[in-house]
Amino acid sequence: MTTGGPSGGVATNVAAALHVQDLRVARGDRVVLDGVSLDVPPAEITTLLGPNGAGKSSLVLAIAGVVRPVSGSVRIGATEITRARPERVRAAGVAVVPEGRRLLPSLTVEENLKVATFTLSAGDARAGIDSALELFPELGKRLHTTARSLSGGEQQMVVLAQALSSRPKVLVVDELSLGLAPVIVKRLMPVLQQVAADGAGVLLIEQFAHIALELATTAYVLEGGEIRFSGPATELQHNPQLLHSAYLLGGTTRSTLRDERSTR
Repeated sequence: MTTGGPSGGVATNVAAALHVQDLRVARGDRVVLDGVSLDVPPAEITTLLGPNGAGKSSLVLAIAGVVRPVSGSVRIGATEITRARPERVRAAGVAVVPEGRRLLPSLTVEENLKVATFTLSAGDARAGIDSALELFPELGKRLHTTARSLSGGEQQMVVLAQALSSRPKVLVVDELSLGLAPVIVKRLMPVLQQVAADGAGVLLIEQFAHIALELATTAYVLEGGEIRFSGPATELQHNPQLLHSAYLLGGTTRSTLRDERSTR
């Protein structure tokens, strides 16, 4: 994998994969994830693609401990976190960047980063914040600026820095590019590559396939609450029709997609 950006040493020294197995999630009376399985190995970027309403954000919330699954399991390494509270999920080494750049708007950048490390010792918190700021030197000049005064791109940097300050084993990013100018997205892409190069697993949930497939080693496509494709990201890059078929599989069959892949 091509890496870029400064080396911040953000990842934990202990590598661990994220395993999602046969996950079933209901929201109200509707099943939104139906038997979803995927793996996020260390030191790689894995992407999850899918149209709006596919269940991507529900999967993120289930991994984060915000939504309780009906069945299935979520593990990091050998540690079961399926029904753990969000703070325990984070303590186990999974940091989630939710959609929507959720910050405390009246607090400064520095205060927002400190809030994200409140469970760590003072030394670990300082080290984590310092390593995250190495990846985002722009924020060093904005530490005393309130979050509401930042641009959208700067806010996304703070949210990523919050997650990375805990030196996670796995980083889950929901819709990195949402609402951001292309130049900002281009600035953030090398950061995710550096996080993976430092040993952490990255799960990137992204609506825009071309962005995600440039970064990822492995790709999954989620549609209608089910995984419709899993395989090398390059396979989808080089065969756009395969990606199109995966998005539309609700109207066809799994065997059709398998047959299409076997004829390549």
